[in-house]
Amino acid sequence: MSGKLTVIGTPIGNFGDCSQRVLDSLKASETILAEDTRRTISLLNHFQLGKKEMISFSQQKERFKTDQIIQQLKADKSIALVSDAGMPSVSDPGAYLIDACHKNGIEVDVIPGPSAVTVAFTASGFSGPFIFEGFLGRDKKLRRYLRTIKDEKRHIIFYESPFRLIKCLNDILNILGDREVFIAREMTKMYQEFFRGACSQAITKFENEVKGELTVIIKGDVQ
Repeated sequence: MSGKLTVIGTPIGNFGDCSQRVLDSLKASETILAEDTRRTISLLNHFQLGKKEMISFSQQKERFKTDQIIQQLKADKSIALVSDAGMPSVSDPGAYLIDACHKNGIEVDVIPGPSAVTVAFTASGFSGPFIFEGFLGRDKKLRRYLRTIKDEKRHIIFYESPFRLIKCLNDILNILGDREVFIAREMTKMYQEFFRGACSQAITKFENEVKGELTVIIKGDVQ
């Protein structure tokens, strides 16, 4: 016998985006692997789902804990995997464990939920193919990467820290030119903000203190 790993997408900000399937799956799971246990406990308490066995499963702990989780799944345990927000394994922990489940013949199910990538792309009004890069490197690594995409026709989507946004935008301006960008801040939350315009305009808008989670899209080099 073997159990099942259920990968569950949770809201990226607004708990109202939680589907009934998400709630039912969390309630039915014996153990929850959580990137941020505090965030997950807040979600469980909000919907009064009761106490659950909770295992901290951050990016740093994923490889270390995967063997232990696989043994529990082989012992017929029902385990859920959630990230801090959005879909696990999309620039969040999960891929290594899911891969191990497939290699060990353990069933994997996915309960769809919101993703910052698709929400931001929809809000941008851009169309066509895109590349998602997660978090880009810093300083020299970022500038080296930007040089490789100067002629990229596809849109580039990535996450950025509010502390590095202006430096990143300046590098984009200097290397790619005054390309159109879309910046989504605090999506689905009280202070949600969308900006679309030239990179130079974005620098002016965000030159003062920036707070919150950011998703950035560089418009592709489409004529």
